[in-house]
Amino acid sequence: MTKKLFVKTYGCQMNVYDSARMADVLAAHGYASVETPEEADLVILNTCHIREKAAEKVYSELGRLNRIKQARSSEGRRMMLAVSGCVGQAEGGELLRRAPFVDLVMGPQNYHRLPDLLRRAETRGVVDTEFPVESKFDHLPEARTGTAADNGVSAFLTIQEGCDRFCTFCVVPYTRGAEYSRPVTDVENEARRLIDLGAREITLLGQNVNAYHGAQRGGEFSLADLIRQLAELPGLERLRYTTSHPRDLSADLIAAHGDVAVLMPFLHLPVQSGSDRVLKAMNRQHTADHYRHLIGELRKARPDIALSSDFIVGFPGESKAEFEATLELARDVDYAQAFSFKYSPRPGTPAAEQGDQVPDGIKSERLDALQAVLARSQAAFNATMVGRTLPVLFERPGRHANQLLGRSPYGQWVHADMPGDYRGRIADILITEAHTNSLAGQAAAAANPGLAMAQAAGVAEGPPA
Repeated sequence: MTKKLFVKTYGCQMNVYDSARMADVLAAHGYASVETPEEADLVILNTCHIREKAAEKVYSELGRLNRIKQARSSEGRRMMLAVSGCVGQAEGGELLRRAPFVDLVMGPQNYHRLPDLLRRAETRGVVDTEFPVESKFDHLPEARTGTAADNGVSAFLTIQEGCDRFCTFCVVPYTRGAEYSRPVTDVENEARRLIDLGAREITLLGQNVNAYHGAQRGGEFSLADLIRQLAELPGLERLRYTTSHPRDLSADLIAAHGDVAVLMPFLHLPVQSGSDRVLKAMNRQHTADHYRHLIGELRKARPDIALSSDFIVGFPGESKAEFEATLELARDVDYAQAFSFKYSPRPGTPAAEQGDQVPDGIKSERLDALQAVLARSQAAFNATMVGRTLPVLFERPGRHANQLLGRSPYGQWVHADMPGDYRGRIADILITEAHTNSLAGQAAAAANPGLAMAQAAGVAEGPPA
């Protein structure tokens, strides 16, 4: 009898990947994915613990799910609840204390043991947050779903987990463990399977992905080596990677941005602060000027590269002048997009124990000021796209009839009227409008007259030029 599975994913792209792989593990044991928790026999919340509100959202959602579980029980049917990911790892038994109706709590390194853990959870609540000796990747089945954010055209592939940097604000070293890099052959084999499943773009994932050092024929490959090898795979048209640490952005990786055609001209490189004192307190192990130097080297290697970043405002002890240094760096780099947050104390991290916490009102004011700078940069970058012709990889239908949605090389969503069979293909699109988070365009008739004729006739005539 088929059992029904619903997985809700919080947080980063790696959690998206993990959720898909959990579905792969359970598919071999009779579980089929469904769209809503009301339909499910098993609900898994795959959680994030980076910020306080993210964790509290999990408890709120568990309360709602418990009502569904109780209603199911009153009908004589059982629904199991599981919490995986970083909240599970960080809170473990405390989560069962706060939510005793949960059947299973596990960390992000343990989901390859799901079938056995669920059997044990049939009779009592189970907590499994021990870091296993073996790598979970050695015990996972072959990918079945494409592990993509949306539909398999653009897929995620985890190549590295954990972090050895120990930034003082971050829980990742405690929830994901020490750095681990998958062997090159395993990564390449999974990439081939993703391509066979329809992926045309692959994003390589890691908590500190550019620290990758995968085993290969008695030696090691850097991330740059891996990118150059994967770029040769037939059918792979685009490569990306995230998330990076400035300390591990090596010269060979910078060079790859200029040398490897399928490596997209977009990089997410978190800086967190523009103040050297704050960066030192964060244990970031780089200065603001070193970060600026890296940006300069990247732009030499790939002049059209677009940058994204992460910022934290209101880190303990941050002064007004130190915050102004962050604004200055943001203006200097001129980001295409960025993510910014108020500092959130995470239990167990060194920064949470500091006594000079910044008042929340000041943090809010600083966040508003930084986001205004970042929004202007993003709007200006998007505006430069108008009038340009960009190759767009179309991923899924848009909101309107005859519309497809795809991504530009710089990661922006682009919507255009296109024949439906262009899904999973790249077409040249003349950008006609720039919005806050997306672009609009039309098929570039001059570059692709056959497509324009096909659209007028309501059919597609061959691949894009």
